[in-house]
Amino acid sequence: MVTGEAAGGPAAVRRWRPDYPLDVARTLLPLRRGPADPAYRTTGDGAIWRASRTPAGIGTLRVLSRPAEGAVEASAWGPGAQWLLDRLPALLGAEDDPAGLVLPPGPLREAQRRAAGIRLTSTGLVLESLVPAILEQKVTTDEAYRAWRTLLRDFGTPAPGPAEGMRVAPSAREWAMVPSWEWHRAGVDPKRSATVVRAVRLAPRLEEASAMDRADAFDRLTAVPGIGVWTAAETLQRSNGDPDAVSVGDFHLPNLVGWALAGRPRSDDAQMLALLEPYRPHRHRLCRLLLSTGTHAPRYGPRLTPNDHRGR
Repeated sequence: MVTGEAAGGPAAVRRWRPDYPLDVARTLLPLRRGPADPAYRTTGDGAIWRASRTPAGIGTLRVLSRPAEGAVEASAWGPGAQWLLDRLPALLGAEDDPAGLVLPPGPLREAQRRAAGIRLTSTGLVLESLVPAILEQKVTTDEAYRAWRTLLRDFGTPAPGPAEGMRVAPSAREWAMVPSWEWHRAGVDPKRSATVVRAVRLAPRLEEASAMDRADAFDRLTAVPGIGVWTAAETLQRSNGDPDAVSVGDFHLPNLVGWALAGRPRSDDAQMLALLEPYRPHRHRLCRLLLSTGTHAPRYGPRLTPNDHRGR
């Protein structure tokens, strides 16, 4: 991978020193949609690259942690470069406040200590997280990731700068113009594709949710038919860094929470919410902590079978 002017113009740069422990890779990991996400890349030098569509235009951001120096180095390219650099602290959790989650002595507190560098990211970009969340509704992650890769490859924009092969997600107008047969070819059923189209037609209104409080943001997103609590939570966790947005309706999360907090191998959403209630307004933060430990409930029976919508 080349750098500098030969790769598409000089980069805008920023060096930032967080005043808290920071694990850049694990903080940004929720923004990656699978190991081959065209909009997210890690390189051998430890840098993380993201291609985004910002209010100022498309941009590519490269973030490299320098832990020995207590600093983060960032470079950005494209019309959205300065916007991305201005948002860097928020992206890396500067607006997050994990101190409010106080856990009792024991394994959970120890896990919290080990995960001190994980912050909740806040991209400030709603559509960027909303569209892939819709694609992930009621399907396996592999199906959703494949659809995301296919659609960005075919309808995305080449990322500016030296990020060869990376793609910026389509604009709202471009999403709305994807033909029905291309959704089908990507493995996206008509219900999900129709929800994406409804959402992108309301893109300016939905993007306003990034500056709203939790209740208003949820109301704004869930007012769109096809966007329920799970999809809104998955979006606001990333766009707003919402520490309390629980992914109600998730296939695995209730069992994880039930097993970790009550030793119960199987739980439903109501049981999960009851267990999480004492930790409000940090319920998502606790779920993220549990996920970071690698804990999972005992597995019984067959795994969820992928659906192939392309042959229908």
